[in-house]
Amino acid sequence: MKVIKREILIILRHPIYIICMVVLPLFVTLFFTSLMNEGQPVKMPIGIVDQDNTSTTRKLTRMIDAFQSSKVVAHYTTAEEARHAIQRNEIYGFVLFPKDMTKKLMAMRQPKMSIYYSNTSLTAGSLLYKEMKTMCTLASAAVGQATMQAKGFSSGQITAFLQPVALDAHTIGNPWISYNMFLSSMLIPACMLLFVFLMTAYSLGTEIKFGTQDEWIATAGGNVYKAMLAKLLPHTFVYLVVMYACMAYMFGALHFPAPGGPWRLLLLGLISILAAQGFGVFIFGLIPSLRMAMSVCSLWGVLSFSMVGSAFPVFAMDAPLQTLSWLFPLRHYYIIYQRCIFNTFPMADAWQHIVALAVIALLPLLMAPRIKKAFLNYEYSA
Repeated sequence: MKVIKREILIILRHPIYIICMVVLPLFVTLFFTSLMNEGQPVKMPIGIVDQDNTSTTRKLTRMIDAFQSSKVVAHYTTAEEARHAIQRNEIYGFVLFPKDMTKKLMAMRQPKMSIYYSNTSLTAGSLLYKEMKTMCTLASAAVGQATMQAKGFSSGQITAFLQPVALDAHTIGNPWISYNMFLSSMLIPACMLLFVFLMTAYSLGTEIKFGTQDEWIATAGGNVYKAMLAKLLPHTFVYLVVMYACMAYMFGALHFPAPGGPWRLLLLGLISILAAQGFGVFIFGLIPSLRMAMSVCSLWGVLSFSMVGSAFPVFAMDAPLQTLSWLFPLRHYYIIYQRCIFNTFPMADAWQHIVALAVIALLPLLMAPRIKKAFLNYEYSA
């Protein structure tokens, strides 16, 4: 109990703990969820190069401007001007209507409508490509429909000709195609675990830096296991409160999908925080140096964003990287969330990842003797 009181006083006396354990995680949560509050990018600027200037091309311009993701912000006389605008980041793409396009369209001579888009931003490029291609398809279908109506075809015959195969698409789990729900549910826990990594290593390293390790161990009666447990308990409590507050905001206030139920979220938050703390202690035990341990924890936390598998699937990575992914707590968090909370599979279906988090959380048991030895022999040098 004395060690717990001592650690609470340390947390209250040093603002860096409150900033990194409470302020920054809450800021990150509000930042990411507000950054993508529209669900996906909307009204991305595009340009038009209309060398035909007919009622048909003006109608097509209004059509693409009405799409959710695109907004026509400028008209250019040549493709060269529009290309320079893309290079200046003024627009993300443009549509080129060539001269005599409408005349060739009505004569069924397949005019070429060109679309140019920047894929430097993958999300913006993909969305604009989809909408500009849809506009071209609709334009072609409209001409075909008018021609067939003039020839006396029925609406059923026209539909069967223009769309011989009907597409019945079902977007499972995220029908809104919301990037906020898809990305924030991974980015926010990733940042939270990164802060846990860093502050766990920092709290242990500062004992050596300020020469208080003897007092800390002595307060725990010389038992390093008891000393570490009592030291980390206040941190665990604060992390859990913040983690659950972020979850309540995402899955409660913002209605992110979590059909698996709240108790699974609570369990996932608990084992993830414990695993992150265990990993931080493990790294400090391997490298009992404040600067090096925090550097490794920082590197591991940043690599977690790639190894989690949400952007690039882990099964498509090289075999060594697939094996390495088991050492990242965020990877297990993501799999458990995806399987058991998002898709409502039983927790038993993710037992390997639950066990992996439990093993990572228990790693400090292996490192405790080494940490005690480091505290007795290591001299901090600035």
